[in-house]
Amino acid sequence: MKIRFQADESLSYALVQAVLRLEPSIEFTTAQQAGVLGFGDPEVLVVAARNGRWLVTRDKATFPQHFADFIAHSESPGVIVIPPHLTISQIAEELFLIWLVMEAEEWINRITYLPV
Repeated sequence: MKIRFQADESLSYALVQAVLRLEPSIEFTTAQQAGVLGFGDPEVLVVAARNGRWLVTRDKATFPQHFADFIAHSESPGVIVIPPHLTISQIAEELFLIWLVMEAEEWINRITYLPV
C-alpha cells in the first residue's frame, strides 16, 4: 500500500503543495484538513493512526517522546521528523522519494528523521 501523509500544525501549506506539485496522486492532508488544529501531540498521533497516515512534523522537541508513548499501546503508520535547516524543496523531494520507493507496511511504528 502506498504511503499517505498527514501534516501536523508545524508544517506549512506551501510544503504540502510542493509535494503535491511533484506528484499530484500523493495523499497528503494538512492539519486543517485532518481537523487537528490546536490538538496536542498525542491526539494528533491518534488521528493520523486512525486515518492510516504517516505524521509529518518539524517538532523534534516533543514528538519523539509522544510517539514512543503512543506505540507502547497502539500501532502507528509512522512519523517523519523534519529538521529546521532543510528547505521546502529539499523536504518535498525527500517525501516524494520516500513515497515512491517505500510501502506503508515497511514503516509501521517507526520514527524517521529527514534526510533519510
